Amino acid sequence: MAGNSPSPRRSGPRAVRGAAFRGATGLASLAVAGSLTAACQTPFDDPSASGSPTGPAVNGPAGPTTAGDAYVPGNGNGGYDVQHYALKLTITPDGPKQLDGVATITAKATARLARFNLDLTGLDVSSIKVDGAAARQQRGGGELEVTPAKPLEKGSTFTTVIAYSGTPQPVSDPVLGRYGWIRTSDGVFVACQPSGAHTWFPSNDHPSDKATFDFEISVPQGLTAIANGEPDTPPQDSGGGEPAAPPGLPGGPPTAPPTTPPGTEPTDGPTDGPGVVPIAHRAGARTALTTSKWRVKDPMATYLATVDVGRFSVRTGKTAGGITNITAVDASTAGVSVDQFHRLNGQVIDEWSKLFGPYPFSSTGGLIDDADVGFALETQTRPVYGAFGLQPTIVAHELAHQWFGDSVSVTRWQDIWLNEGFATYAEWLWDERTGGQTVQQHFDEIYGSPGGRALWDVPPGDPGRNQMFGRSVYDRGGMTLVALRGRVGEETFYKILQTWTKEHRHASGTTEQFVETANRVSGKKLDGFFDDWLFQKGRPAK
Repeated sequence: MAGNSPSPRRSGPRAVRGAAFRGATGLASLAVAGSLTAACQTPFDDPSASGSPTGPAVNGPAGPTTAGDAYVPGNGNGGYDVQHYALKLTITPDGPKQLDGVATITAKATARLARFNLDLTGLDVSSIKVDGAAARQQRGGGELEVTPAKPLEKGSTFTTVIAYSGTPQPVSDPVLGRYGWIRTSDGVFVACQPSGAHTWFPSNDHPSDKATFDFEISVPQGLTAIANGEPDTPPQDSGGGEPAAPPGLPGGPPTAPPTTPPGTEPTDGPTDGPGVVPIAHRAGARTALTTSKWRVKDPMATYLATVDVGRFSVRTGKTAGGITNITAVDASTAGVSVDQFHRLNGQVIDEWSKLFGPYPFSSTGGLIDDADVGFALETQTRPVYGAFGLQPTIVAHELAHQWFGDSVSVTRWQDIWLNEGFATYAEWLWDERTGGQTVQQHFDEIYGSPGGRALWDVPPGDPGRNQMFGRSVYDRGGMTLVALRGRVGEETFYKILQTWTKEHRHASGTTEQFVETANRVSGKKLDGFFDDWLFQKGRPAK
């Protein structure tokens, strides 16, 4: 997540830094809790709703009702592993209810289940079916308890279809601030770290359970809908000139000036690409809908899912390295060139691919909306940014998260430094390679600054929920990597990062696993080093 300044950071309830809208480590211990207690078993408003009977839960085995992660208490569930979400959404930003949805969730039972839970807050459910048969439902807090017509056997794959509707409400957390489903002047901006996904679709809302996604999104004509992944109709280059280099990039791409071979230049044009619903104003647009389909081919954590609706200028093309690039900017965002933003996305992704290993996804890009938020979030394949404008170091931060946080996710939020520290290091590196401060200068300036209780009294390896997006996670996390580079040498340092992204690609990791990787690749025993930097209070020795 990133914030709204050239060196963004979260401080207090919500200011953030660099990129990664909020994040943590390790396999979460699943608290083996049973079904909702009787006091929490609140039936839906419409007990006669078709396909969704209500009533007391049946006796029998149930999955845990939480992932057991103290940083996001109550989020996540157990007893099953989601394989795929197919979300069919009609979004009407100015309607009496903004969302009508059908979620088809394919999962594998990891235990025998007479009932199981999903996370869902504030929306009305009209029907639930499991494997085609009506299922019983109960609500309590942010939990939706589902009782299938017959128990699910361990190892079986099952499909749950949930029809729901309402107007999602943003999360307002006293520590983490406001996030989730954010209404804009012409549409919706969605950024859900760490636990806002269940405000707009039923899910197992914890990064330890990643899945692939399909989106089918219908919106009023005149609006554009953009999600993760790629449209069903692949975006195509539409011809035209190459965008100009963005401000803040006097030296071009990070390691060297641009050396684009003939025939590989981005061929982006001024018109919207096929597969992205174009902006249009037609007769009857108030009632007519237009539909787009997007597919996410690689596993994604729920908090990284996004659906953004508005009036966007869109560019489609490929980076010089051949990666599909889809970029959008809200037409009302002042002072931002979609062409500059598009080119910057391509340059950063190609450069990080050299340093961090092959790009882990099939497309990249970004979206700047007119949302009144002071942060950015590394939504998978296509980070989203608030209306604070185009800041290259923040873009570098968010795109680094595609490796560190998106492809390699945390399995518990305690380890969020694996997201934010790595992206902060990348932010400093981009600054260095485009004529700004060097990485070492960033390190020395922060290390020598007076005071700094938020930095030195908060161990980034387990900062606590109140500081999970605090300064220590970002700056001290990034400094840990700078210090590691000094300890093992630059060549070995990047070999460690590339090994990490290769071995945990499309999966998750913990701090303990990263330390093991660093020890193995470097041939050194670095446990004491990491303990000083990540788990002890006080200023570590350089």
